[in-house]
Amino acid sequence: MKFAVIGLGSFGINVAKTLYEKKNEVLAVDQDKEKIDEIKTFVSHAVHMDAADRENLLALGVQEMDVVVVSLGPEMEASILTVLYLHEIGAKRIVAMALTDDHAKILESVGATDVIYPEKDMAVKTGLKLSCPNVLEYLPLISGFGIQEIAPPEKFIGKSLKDLDLRNKYGIQVIAIKELIPEKTTFAPKSDFVIKDSDILIIMGEEKQLEKLNKL
Repeated sequence: MKFAVIGLGSFGINVAKTLYEKKNEVLAVDQDKEKIDEIKTFVSHAVHMDAADRENLLALGVQEMDVVVVSLGPEMEASILTVLYLHEIGAKRIVAMALTDDHAKILESVGATDVIYPEKDMAVKTGLKLSCPNVLEYLPLISGFGIQEIAPPEKFIGKSLKDLDLRNKYGIQVIAIKELIPEKTTFAPKSDFVIKDSDILIIMGEEKQLEKLNKL
């Protein structure tokens, strides 16, 4: 796939490098020449340019990219203008980084197809892990729902999924189980699967129901 990453702060640099490592074609853009020099050996193309300019974006051909990531950090005005111009020239998918809820609303209104909150998401994950030590990972889905990786509470160990009946008791679905001994992952585990203390449960449900389960 073809990607453009506009804005090479810490987030943008790591996104660009990761996409390139996964064998994608990556165009990196920033108006800071030092950042371009830093990343040019880790992407397909690196361009020193002000992206908050419609003609510059057209000249780059970003409208032909599969995805354009806009990660201009604290430069709210520049990020808004860049997303607007990308939308006007027909960019297929625009993923924009937001700093606040208001920033996100504006980005969506001017054409962003996806809005992400790296700092907010990390803060939520950190807070959740600190308050609920059993939660190993968290992924928000549509509003009010999420996916978590959890270490099984002590009362789960030695019991089958049928015995636990998490779906009826909590409205929680166990979508996969990572077994460490032996190392393997079971997707859509059967009801007779017995939980071990070395297992990791991947569960999905409403956030309020996940919170109830975490209190165990």
